[in-house]
Amino acid sequence: MTFTKTGLDGVLLVTPRVYEDNRGKFWETCNDNRMREAGLPTKWVQDNFSISKKNVIRGVHYQLIQPQGKLVRVTHGAALDVAVDLRRSSPNFGKHVAVELSGDNCAMLWIPEGFGHAFLALTDHVGFAYKVTDYYCPAGERTIKWNDTDLAIHWPVRPDESIVSVKDSMGSSLREAEIFA
Repeated sequence: MTFTKTGLDGVLLVTPRVYEDNRGKFWETCNDNRMREAGLPTKWVQDNFSISKKNVIRGVHYQLIQPQGKLVRVTHGAALDVAVDLRRSSPNFGKHVAVELSGDNCAMLWIPEGFGHAFLALTDHVGFAYKVTDYYCPAGERTIKWNDTDLAIHWPVRPDESIVSVKDSMGSSLREAEIFA
């Protein structure tokens, strides 16, 4: 595995070594020793999986109570994955990084506590898997609108073609959101 810094301090692109032959592919999605060496957690408390149709946007999600670090990957299809720095004390507050994750490139993104997370399904069916460092806490869950102008995330989908849940469409603006210190 290689760990590559992104434009946001703490957010890492994780690229596994992929073994491929005429039968298919094999790679490690988690290795405690390599994760520890890279400064990532080695204790995961929950694995989550979702399937999304093309043009589904999920997020920007985060938890103020029981904040979660996330190691995210796409098992099949492709997604534009976005991490947003929500730490008010950070010099990168409100900035984001966006990377394409896919079943073909096998890449993963490490998103530490203090960041919001969102993604856009780029293909017809996207399998999205992620490990988290703390349990889901409904009372701590917060959402910032995916199209908040202060975030200035470039989503490669027309707004009238995007598919967004009611909860996500009712998210706060960055200016009004409860965020991390």
